[in-house]
Amino acid sequence: MSNTHSMSAPAEAAPILTVVLVGIAAGFLSGMFGVGGGILIVPGLVLVAKMDQRIAHGTSLAAVLPISAASLVSYWSHDHVDWRVGMCLAAGALVGAILGTKLLHVLPHRTLAIAFAGILLVTAIRLFLPIESGTRTTLSIGHIVALIAIGVATGILAGLLGVGGGVIMVPAMMMLLHLPSAMAKGTSVSVIIPTSLMGTYRNRTKKNVDLRAAAAVGLSGIPSAIVGGWISAHMSDTVSNVLFASLLLIVAVRLVLQIRTDDKAEAVH
Repeated sequence: MSNTHSMSAPAEAAPILTVVLVGIAAGFLSGMFGVGGGILIVPGLVLVAKMDQRIAHGTSLAAVLPISAASLVSYWSHDHVDWRVGMCLAAGALVGAILGTKLLHVLPHRTLAIAFAGILLVTAIRLFLPIESGTRTTLSIGHIVALIAIGVATGILAGLLGVGGGVIMVPAMMMLLHLPSAMAKGTSVSVIIPTSLMGTYRNRTKKNVDLRAAAAVGLSGIPSAIVGGWISAHMSDTVSNVLFASLLLIVAVRLVLQIRTDDKAEAVH
């Protein structure tokens, strides 16, 4: 009996170690770029931890909560959060998260992934060009409506793909409101928190979440999220934009490659 137990222990320990490493990397990504980290957590859980794709999306969204909370503390301590903008985005994101979890079983995942990859490519190209940075400004009615619409789109992506939506919100705030990159990132993580809460609640009712794995990923990502946030706060806008644009390109390419892999798998069957 003891021999059997000792032989099975390493096999059980390997996925836990993998999940922790995914969490550490996702935390650093969240802190550096103001994203939830789901763009790394989902492929990490699916490809390395061999988790079901649907469960991975739900687990990712749950894991994003503690990571984003840690990132928020880091950005807030440097006064890099615009709460007015965040409230507008959050209002739309909460509605979008409900819609996204409902549409999960309706919309063709391939179509959504292609559209998302296209948005990321266009955004990345724009970020490689100079963006005029500003400061906190008065929000017009047009700004508020646009921010709520962006929030809805962000929430839908969260519910469908298990990502926090920072890859959409951060460049949108920089281009629409000319917010400095650090403030856009800090505001983004403040919105990701309520979005992940709503999305996780909805996913849990559909049994699409592994809470134990989510806790392991989320808690292990907290220290690296704080470190990433500190680095981002001391980084120039130009360097930050180039790095963020590069991240978007990587995510877009990964999505396209995943689509091709799925198409080949379907062709075989």
